[in-house]
Amino acid sequence: MKKVLFIDRDGTLILETDNEKIDSFEKLFFYPEIFRWLGKIARLEEYELVIVTNQDGLGKPDFFPEETFWPVQHFIERTFRDQGIVFSAVHIDKSFPHEDLPTRKPNTGMLFNYLTDQYDLQNSFVIGDRITDVMLAKNLGCKCFWLNDGRDLGLTEIGGETKESLKPYIAVESRDWKNIYNYLKAEKEKQ
Repeated sequence: MKKVLFIDRDGTLILETDNEKIDSFEKLFFYPEIFRWLGKIARLEEYELVIVTNQDGLGKPDFFPEETFWPVQHFIERTFRDQGIVFSAVHIDKSFPHEDLPTRKPNTGMLFNYLTDQYDLQNSFVIGDRITDVMLAKNLGCKCFWLNDGRDLGLTEIGGETKESLKPYIAVESRDWKNIYNYLKAEKEKQ
């Protein structure tokens, strides 16, 4: 069975901006040391790499037009590919939080292809910077590497969950991709 790393985009692969929309090259900054550590993870050859991202209102012409998003997105993917880091799929939900669609993280609607016996979700991981990424891990039946940047610290309850109730789904809480690599390398060495 295949194992997967479900990787968030903004705040995880690239740095997030104040308005949370990366809609120009001027706003694009890669996460510190991402190529080094995700490259090492990719060379472990243990996991399929999949991007899973919410892009609020993508495609709304007056809010987040697609023509400003796609050039940046394709550049991100090409840059990772040039570094030997290949994503097998990119899943993008374009809805707003208040719409509560089944495809919006932390819901699993855009990941139904992975909810089969071909995938080992119990030994897969979500990597993300938001508590909703931890919730996605719980909903998928896996664990999360939480790159907690403190934005969610004021939240006490999210979708009926508390941070305390989600602790069992956090494998590593760190801002450093090196810690994620070290965890995954240690897991491989146990096999």
